[in-house]
Amino acid sequence: MGVLRLTMAQALLKFLDQQYVERDGKETKFVKGVMGIFGHGNVLGIGEALERDPGNLQFIQGKNEQGMTHAAVAYAKQKNRLEIFACTSSIGPGALNMVTAAATATVNRIPVLLLPGDIFACRQPDPVLQQIEHPMNYTISANDAFKPVSKYWDRITRPEQLMSSMMQAMCVLTDPAETGAVTICLPQDVQTEAYDYPEHFFAKRVHSIDRMPLSKSACERAVQLLARKKTPLLIAGGGVHYSLAYEPLLQFADAFGIPIAETQAGKSAVPWHHPLYMGGIGTTGSLAANQLAKEADAIICVGTRLGDFATASKSAFLHPEVDFIHININNFDAGKMNGVKLVADAAEALKELTDVLLARGYKSSYDAAELAAKKAEWNREVDRLYAVELEHGLSQTRVLGEINRFMDGHEVIVAAAGSLPGDLHRLWRSERPKSYHMEYGFSCMGYEVAGAFGVKLAEPDHEVYALIGDGSYLMLHSELVTSLQEGVKVNVILLDNHGFQCIHNLQKDHGSDGFGNEFRYRSRETSGLTGDYVAIDYASHARSMGVAAYTVTSIEQLRDALHQAKQEKGSTLIAVQVLPGTNSGGYESWWRVDVPEVSTSDQVQRAYQRMHEKTSRALNI
Repeated sequence: MGVLRLTMAQALLKFLDQQYVERDGKETKFVKGVMGIFGHGNVLGIGEALERDPGNLQFIQGKNEQGMTHAAVAYAKQKNRLEIFACTSSIGPGALNMVTAAATATVNRIPVLLLPGDIFACRQPDPVLQQIEHPMNYTISANDAFKPVSKYWDRITRPEQLMSSMMQAMCVLTDPAETGAVTICLPQDVQTEAYDYPEHFFAKRVHSIDRMPLSKSACERAVQLLARKKTPLLIAGGGVHYSLAYEPLLQFADAFGIPIAETQAGKSAVPWHHPLYMGGIGTTGSLAANQLAKEADAIICVGTRLGDFATASKSAFLHPEVDFIHININNFDAGKMNGVKLVADAAEALKELTDVLLARGYKSSYDAAELAAKKAEWNREVDRLYAVELEHGLSQTRVLGEINRFMDGHEVIVAAAGSLPGDLHRLWRSERPKSYHMEYGFSCMGYEVAGAFGVKLAEPDHEVYALIGDGSYLMLHSELVTSLQEGVKVNVILLDNHGFQCIHNLQKDHGSDGFGNEFRYRSRETSGLTGDYVAIDYASHARSMGVAAYTVTSIEQLRDALHQAKQEKGSTLIAVQVLPGTNSGGYESWWRVDVPEVSTSDQVQRAYQRMHEKTSRALNI
């Protein structure tokens, strides 16, 4: 076997270009390309390598390191973790801008490969521009900040280290149980150093993603538990999407008459009109699903890590003999809530359980008419919220209803933070899998526009809509320019309610009068941010970047703008004025946000008592 003399950066790209994954007999090129912003630390290493010989890797120029990494995360999520982009940055602030997005990937179990530039391994020019000098440990650089938010982290200080490091990195990136952000720190001098790499390092590699079967002993434990349960509830999480377990989930539910609720990550796994679909679960859940959760004697969790929103801070499940069954590829996630662990691929586990339970004649004790009545009651409530008419402006739920009715089921909506995730989880009616793309593991403000760009890269034949509040838009919208540059159309629907109204509502619900969350001018009288709302023309801002934009203050204008935006060839923005506080509320749910035990405010003291009462009733697991 011969050798190829390449720089470390050249070898890295050549290696990435030859990585493939295989699942269910279908082979897919794993690394689609590289998103990057160049600076000292990567411009003459990876930058030169991409310029001279990118192979089949596509390069996309980011405008903000966090934004481009969010786009890469969204791409991998929409592709069910079977394709990824790598992201490269300069050292220092460029690298640190990616840390937030790295955490977003890891929390959501999404693969992304981060290649931040690093300080000189030789140390001769140091302290180099943007270098952090730690007197107790001189090996520390800004890139050490990636360690707690990465599933795998390494620093390449010699060019030959690349070989073993990248093999380990690929193992993590393609592991459905342990995937997340993988960070390979690349000192700028080492990127340019040459080495005689063996040719076999660049051979095509196919990483098989095998479906883990359900063991007989685990199956028997679950079956024995379910045999004595009468009112189980299914919770569909993101793992249903990644496993493509749509049919096995519905077959399981239909066979035994078990209603289905969904987490944010699981939403759209089941069409909203299916008779057993009861809506979102937990803090942002539907009335039907939350009522059933309280009465359920068994919770069958499929591919979910059961975050506090799904469990309503562990207060959603009130049956005195409730037990949990976890179907999850990740052993750590399967151990949540002291449940019976079924560590297996979701589709495989559901098929096996269906066969065994059918053979034993199991059936839930639900009355089909009662389930239908609960579903119908919730559908009427959604219709009511979708039709709310206000005298002096638009309600958020009315706007969402109009948008939902406008779409024919082939579009993809993207959201992440603020009050929109609550309304969308409760109210949005999804008809096809992967049409609802919510980043709610990290609920990262600023994900939405970049995420929509990543989703559109993954789904070029579908219209993609970022649903975003004005707060999130102000935090990060720069990849709109990238969408124009790449000719990749995204539609941004910006709901302008003058601030961080989700947290403003949270304050007021817990005794506060509201402080520091609305976009208001500073008042001369009070010296606080209590003046008029800050007036921002978001449509004009978007037009200044080359985006087709519309300002909406009525339902008629919204309808016109939606139709016009759909006809546009390039990216669009629709700025919709909505009244603050017109989102939906909770439905027999709760979310624990601790209130001060001591306060001069009577309102806060009363809120503390309410919180204490709720906390005492939550499951202590």
